[in-house]
Amino acid sequence: MLYSIVAIFIGAGLGALLRWFLSLGLNALLPEVPLGTLAANLIGGYVIGVAAVAFTAKAGLPPEWRLFVITGFLGGLTTFSTYSVEVMTHALQGEFGWAVAVAALHLTGSFTLTALGMWTARAWLVAA
Repeated sequence: MLYSIVAIFIGAGLGALLRWFLSLGLNALLPEVPLGTLAANLIGGYVIGVAAVAFTAKAGLPPEWRLFVITGFLGGLTTFSTYSVEVMTHALQGEFGWAVAVAALHLTGSFTLTALGMWTARAWLVAA
């Protein structure tokens, strides 16, 4: 149990730091679409696709690795709450086009990159 807690704790801290760094580096580039939040969610979508396939294929890995990557790192990296407030801020300011655009970018981008991550992991596993 202690190893599980430590794996989640370390993964979450690293994921949150990456999200913060992405926001610092990217959000000012296009304030209407906070690119740091978008990048965090798209990267997370891709990585969870890879991880879902890889952890299924490599069932013998210690469970702490899954907890570290999916529960910890991706839990700290991706952010539905920040995405939600960014969409609602646009909507409440009457910027409905931006609200829809931000929502669409996050949803379609995350689903697309999750599928791409799963495809990538399957291709790696077949090649291995």
